[in-house]
Amino acid sequence: MKTFLICVPISIFLAMLPLKAAEPESYDLVVYGGTSAGIVAGIQATAMGKSVIVIEPTDREGGLTTGGLGQTDIGNKQVIGGLSREFYERIAAHYAKSESWNWQKREEYKDSGQTRTAKGEATMWTFEPSAALTVYREWIAETGLKIVFNERLNRETGVKMSDSKIAEITMESGRKFAGKMFIDATYEGDLMAAADVSYTVGREANAQYNETLNGVQTKMARHHNFVNGVDPYRVKGDPESGLLPFLDPEGPGEEGGADKRVQAYCYRMCLTDHPDNRIPFHKPENYDSEWYELLLRNFEAGEKGMPWINSSMPNRKTDTNNRTGFSTDFIGQNYDYPDASYAEREAIEKRHLLYQQGLMWTLANHPRVPDHIRNHIAKWGMCKDEFTEGNGWQKQLYVREARRMISDFVMTQNHCQQKEKVSDSIGMGAYTMDSHNTQRYVTEDGFAKNEGDIQVGGFPPYPISYQSIVPKQSECENLLVPICLSATHMAFGSIRMEPVFMVLGQSAATAASLAIDNQTSVQKVEYAALKEKLSGDGQILDYKPQPRDRSNYTAIDSLKGIIVDESKAELTGPWRISSLGKGIHEGYHHEGGTKDGNAIAEFSTKLPKPGKYEVQIAYSINENRATNVPVKITHSGGEEVVKVNQQKPPAIEKLFTSVGTYQFDTSGKVTITNKDTDGFVIIDAVRWLPKS
Repeated sequence: MKTFLICVPISIFLAMLPLKAAEPESYDLVVYGGTSAGIVAGIQATAMGKSVIVIEPTDREGGLTTGGLGQTDIGNKQVIGGLSREFYERIAAHYAKSESWNWQKREEYKDSGQTRTAKGEATMWTFEPSAALTVYREWIAETGLKIVFNERLNRETGVKMSDSKIAEITMESGRKFAGKMFIDATYEGDLMAAADVSYTVGREANAQYNETLNGVQTKMARHHNFVNGVDPYRVKGDPESGLLPFLDPEGPGEEGGADKRVQAYCYRMCLTDHPDNRIPFHKPENYDSEWYELLLRNFEAGEKGMPWINSSMPNRKTDTNNRTGFSTDFIGQNYDYPDASYAEREAIEKRHLLYQQGLMWTLANHPRVPDHIRNHIAKWGMCKDEFTEGNGWQKQLYVREARRMISDFVMTQNHCQQKEKVSDSIGMGAYTMDSHNTQRYVTEDGFAKNEGDIQVGGFPPYPISYQSIVPKQSECENLLVPICLSATHMAFGSIRMEPVFMVLGQSAATAASLAIDNQTSVQKVEYAALKEKLSGDGQILDYKPQPRDRSNYTAIDSLKGIIVDESKAELTGPWRISSLGKGIHEGYHHEGGTKDGNAIAEFSTKLPKPGKYEVQIAYSINENRATNVPVKITHSGGEEVVKVNQQKPPAIEKLFTSVGTYQFDTSGKVTITNKDTDGFVIIDAVRWLPKS
């Protein structure tokens, strides 16, 4: 019997052997999401001696901070500390270099509003996307932080749990990462959801957490809305012809009631008017003119405002955001996004891009767009030196809100307004409670309107609870969630700012490191030790402004008449307390000179009896004040709007200016806004003086 020797190549022989599962890469801390919060979390844990990996699902780190959001929403810069403040100091250092100024001279750039850098301040709060990317990459290299790109979590089977802890996570590529602690730093909360941590999407009913601004809010629809009379039907006046695109036939819903609608997304465009760096807006393939019919009808019904907020960035660039009733927000087209598959999300992103590219081409070229708007917008375009792989368009969609964790503690409107207290602060929020529109619907009288826009401020900085970034212990003991934290829709609307996400990322990494050191769960981290470490690292956990010497102010009880101080007014929008020591009671508020109509102050009072009253408003003068402040007086005969020049000294007791005498019943109301104003708007007090 002959024996035959069969020769098999070693590669084929090895391929025939049973496959051995790849061993996971092991770290102390695994951060999923290379957003601003994720990077800062990684840097903090590295500084605390931990082995760290940051996993970014895309090919670009920094999230929205490098994705076009260069006009930093802050609220109060004094409460941004730690590594978050260091980022803005590094931005300032970047722009201190002459080589950072390619398209304009340093002295030509002027910032405005809340991000204006004070004299001697070491930070800078506005920046180009490419500048933010440079700063992050230099910081990552300097600290040796390990970051991997283009690795997406297998959301179906990619989270392995062991005794209420995440043991390891698996990417779509099959790559595995094990960790003692995990941080979900994504805008969507994908790791949190895949670990079966409780979460919600959409708006809670007001009644659920004893709020007033949550749920459906048609009565708050004051901003970013259509002018009256915009027909919603394909054939004007004919409901049988069907609705124009993107109007919700199920809207608006029960006032104050819960729904699953999500505030609108957009792309924060980086534009330029420099001819050598400008890419003109183009008409995209699959452009559908019907998508923009409501835009054109809104102009034809009387809209005169510029449909964008075009904030100046260095090098003759902008951060361009939504404004007016029809703008860059793709309202109602993102409801499925938070829980959608990767493929479904990509389709939603492409649809948003198509919409926004078509919008910009329409605004710059369509003959039904008013000449002054079309001619102005046509001067702008995408930047040749930003997002070069997308011809000026970025991949990062502005995901303003997606999933929100439900933990044992939920931040609410009442915590923002400090009607309820937080005792375990890990950072502070300070921005207006801000939601963009969530739906576009048809009113009972048959016209198009938007709903969901809320802008309520006027409160001081408030603490954010440690409990809001940790899940219920029964669900997961080694996960922290600094972005999709446990908060209602309304509270999240204030918290959801990039500087705050960085603050929370640092705090999450600190807590994770302490949990590792003490071999405990994130829920059982001792707050006293956490607070000590955070404070030592420069985090701001409390805000106590210096008490003001009331001798510098005019006391209300020293004045005649019925007086409502601005501290008692209902404030909507970006009002902030003045740092100057003058005015009535304890000073005044201003809106930062934003001029966009988003700042509203309503002064209301009960009057002792019906009759005639002279109405007066108080303000302090300065050369930067608006000369055309609209003051609306609501009286028994209707309404009157008076324009006040706040550069002109008040003639009455050097405090007040009269806006007229009117007949009132037993209540009075005065509304002051910054709509189309030409400078800073000041609110201090309103006085009603009875006339015989």
